[in-house]
Amino acid sequence: MGYAHIVVVDDDHGVREVLHDLLTQEGYHVTVVADGPSAIQTVKDTVVQVVIADLRLPGMDGLCVLERVAQLDAKIVGIVMTGYGTIDSAVKAMKAGAFDFITKPFDADAVSIVVRKALEFQRLRQENVLLRKTVRDQYRMEHLIGTSETMRELLEFIDKVADSDSTILISGESGTGKELIARTIHYNSSRRDQALVPVNCGAIPENLLESELFGHEKGAFTGAVNARLGRFELAHGGTLFLDEVGEMSLPLQVKLLRVLQERCFERVGGTKTIGVDVRILAATNQDLEVAVQEKRFRKDLFYRLNVIPVTIPPLRERASDIPLLIEHFLARFNEMKQASVRDVDPEAMEYVLHYHWPGNIRELENLVERLVVLKKTGTIMPSDLPDKVLRSLPPPLTHLEEPLALNGTGIDLVKELERHENRLIIEAMRRANGVTSKAAQLLHMNRTTLVEKLKRKGMDPKLQGELYSS
Repeated sequence: MGYAHIVVVDDDHGVREVLHDLLTQEGYHVTVVADGPSAIQTVKDTVVQVVIADLRLPGMDGLCVLERVAQLDAKIVGIVMTGYGTIDSAVKAMKAGAFDFITKPFDADAVSIVVRKALEFQRLRQENVLLRKTVRDQYRMEHLIGTSETMRELLEFIDKVADSDSTILISGESGTGKELIARTIHYNSSRRDQALVPVNCGAIPENLLESELFGHEKGAFTGAVNARLGRFELAHGGTLFLDEVGEMSLPLQVKLLRVLQERCFERVGGTKTIGVDVRILAATNQDLEVAVQEKRFRKDLFYRLNVIPVTIPPLRERASDIPLLIEHFLARFNEMKQASVRDVDPEAMEYVLHYHWPGNIRELENLVERLVVLKKTGTIMPSDLPDKVLRSLPPPLTHLEEPLALNGTGIDLVKELERHENRLIIEAMRRANGVTSKAAQLLHMNRTTLVEKLKRKGMDPKLQGELYSS
């Protein structure tokens, strides 16, 4: 706490001297002045953390001093001193923005504690501001990765709707990044400095979800030993994100509909109507129009949520974004895992690009993390990829297949199979530049099996001439 600059404002010379000595001994830099204008000038001229002002000052009282100081620098923490110690004086000071108050005659330990608490409050407040800025920066539009046409259109649309206060329904398969889109919308809206409160409607048991959303009063049900705020109240002034809203039960859908219509509700077990100012973002991996037809989701609630629909394309429909995503995940996990996996081999990338990614971006992220943990360094090769990804490409050399020719005399099936096997092996070795491990990967066989075949067929894997030329 040392090196903090504290300004003491009091027209009593003795009080100024006592506080100067006390706070200097605590390790603070202390400036003492006798009136409000001098304190304000000090704040203008130097960096100040705390101002301690007497309530009764000539010309400009302590509350006016603190108000003017706050206008100059909102980060400065104000403390008032009063010789009367009345509740009215304390309440008035706190309403004016003072952090705390000290009564005269004051106790040295009490002063030290109040100043330490004021500086700790200032530190936490500054950390909170920095954290909010960091989060806002993290969810800037340009941090959504993708240059594909579908992503460009999605980003342009989000940019248009983010700063409105309209309800948005985000649809997309599991793992496409619906929560990321919701956070991006919130932190690019006018509510960015208020809370974003998420609730996963599919992860919370039905009998608890109502209490989670609307809160409950003490004794509302067994185990409700205290009153509790719900997510709607916690999100007041900000945004409520209802993830997997399609999982919500029909009775609870009715209550949600009322909040959307009237912007008010009652806590579970309560009778008081509570008004809220909340923007709603909802997300689902279901087709809610089908759910409406099947009577699993209320039509009126669907229309209330679907004011502005946002659809996130699956990863397989934006395959051109995969290299950028891999680059992003490699950088993140290399730093997290203290690894140095540089890139992906072009052949391995072909497999990745052709894989259908049922788990979308989440599946890709998990794969990259696994590869970084196992690989540690170097380049990701086809042999590093799981079998399900390797099976994404069709069997090699399908373009070499010839129309079947079975004449009246028939064919020697064994010789024909041998001939085609030889052609496939030759082409695989050509593509692999004579590297048997790569060729075996292309042929979906063990390397030792391929080596044995090469020996049996008299094909020398070290030769790079006619055998492996086109």
